[in-house]
This record gives sequence, C-alpha cells and structure tokens, in this order.
Amino acid sequence: MIFRIFFLIIFFLLFKTTAILNTNTKIDNWAEFTKFDYSYQMHLCHIRLTVYALALLGLCACERDTYTTWSCHSQTETKISMILRKAQMEWKDLKLDYCGSLGNQSYFDQKCPALTQDSKYVFTPSSGILKTGTQDYQCAAL
Repeated sequence: MIFRIFFLIIFFLLFKTTAILNTNTKIDNWAEFTKFDYSYQMHLCHIRLTVYALALLGLCACERDTYTTWSCHSQTETKISMILRKAQMEWKDLKLDYCGSLGNQSYFDQKCPALTQDSKYVFTPSSGILKTGTQDYQCAAL
C-alpha cells in the first residue's frame, strides 16, 4: 500500500513537472521567469525527495527478519516446532546451520561436514519431511 502511494506521488510530480516544462506561455519579464524557474526547481526538489524516501524505505524493508515456522510430529512425538530463519534451523533446543541443498532437499547440521549429504538433518520443504538420522518427522508450515 505504501509503495502504491509513493508511486502515485512520483507520477503526480513527474506529470506536474512535465506540464510546467511544456507550457507554451511566453515569458516577457524577469519576474515571470523567476516564478517559472522557482516552480520548476521546487518540482525537481519534490521528485528528488520522493526518490530518496523510496530508497530509504527499500533499505529498511531489506532489514526485516523473515522466517517460516513449521509444526512437526512423528510416531512418538507430537507438536514440535521448527523455525527456518535465514541460513539456520531452530529445532528443539538446537540451532543448526544450513549446509546446502541437493535437489529439493536442504541439509542442516551443528557443524557442516565436508560432504553436504553427510549432514545429520535433511529437510524436504515440498513434502515437509524432516529426517534427523534417528527419526522421521512430518512437518506442516504454519
């Protein structure tokens, strides 16, 4: 919604600036020229400020922390939460590092091994299956 408003403002300011530049009025004296030049400069200033505000807003949006929470269960355990945040998996009381992906499987471990496929935790997001070496879990995104 905010981006729509900013784009409308930019469009409006560009339209107004274009309208000022395309006027076919004759400027007969210095006062009219100064008034025209001031108006033109103000519109350029508004455009510049809007572009800076959009850039700042874009940089702020990049800092947002995005994550996905999953609810997992196995035959012996129920309702275990798993969080995928950036390049880490939070599983039970462990923080596991992302070791890489092969195909549609993502590999996690406390310390990544030399071979990615030797990681202790294998997660397949498309099916929601998490393999921990000792047990398999079925997970669903919340």
